[in-house]
Amino acid sequence: MKKTIAFIFFFSFVGFSQNITLKSGDLLFQSMNCGPLCEAINEVTSGYQGHDFSHLGLVYIKNDSILVIEAAGSSVKITPYETFKTYTAEKMFVGRLKRKYRALIPEAIAFALQQIGVPYDEEYVYNNRKYYCSELLYDAFLHANKKPLFDLFPMTFKSPKTKEYFEVWVDYYKKLNIEIPEGKPGCNPGGISTSDKLKIIGTVN
Repeated sequence: MKKTIAFIFFFSFVGFSQNITLKSGDLLFQSMNCGPLCEAINEVTSGYQGHDFSHLGLVYIKNDSILVIEAAGSSVKITPYETFKTYTAEKMFVGRLKRKYRALIPEAIAFALQQIGVPYDEEYVYNNRKYYCSELLYDAFLHANKKPLFDLFPMTFKSPKTKEYFEVWVDYYKKLNIEIPEGKPGCNPGGISTSDKLKIIGTVN
């Protein structure tokens, strides 16, 4: 992806709630109902003001269209905003980088666009040439900043109540035939939503 393309990304687009104008580089945080997996994720992660987030995407404005770059389904892809918002019945929270970090946005988007087609990281293991949603955003801004912008934390797949692995994760990784990556570094939408590098500016439908 040529760097010259990066400079077209600051067009804005009007959202549909609270008069928020979405801009390239905004992060959209979603709470999706994906059954026991999402429930397990929500139990061990904490998002902005206690909200549960199980997915996020990166806003990318191209010409008159609002698009979202996301790692979902089988790969990294570009999704129309109108499609992205149908993933959840709840309002999406909008995160915007603080002013001193916004110069990173064009290069981060350029990096994310270069990952289109990269397989989805169903193993949730960092740095394995695949991407899950928050991992893509982490690497995009790592690339743009030349050092981490967001944080990685030891992942847990255990219930904070029982200290035992959630059964859904045991079954999940058994099917993949790999060990549960307990304690391995990772990130999640909730954690990124609480980063001091951005501000949650409101919600959109």
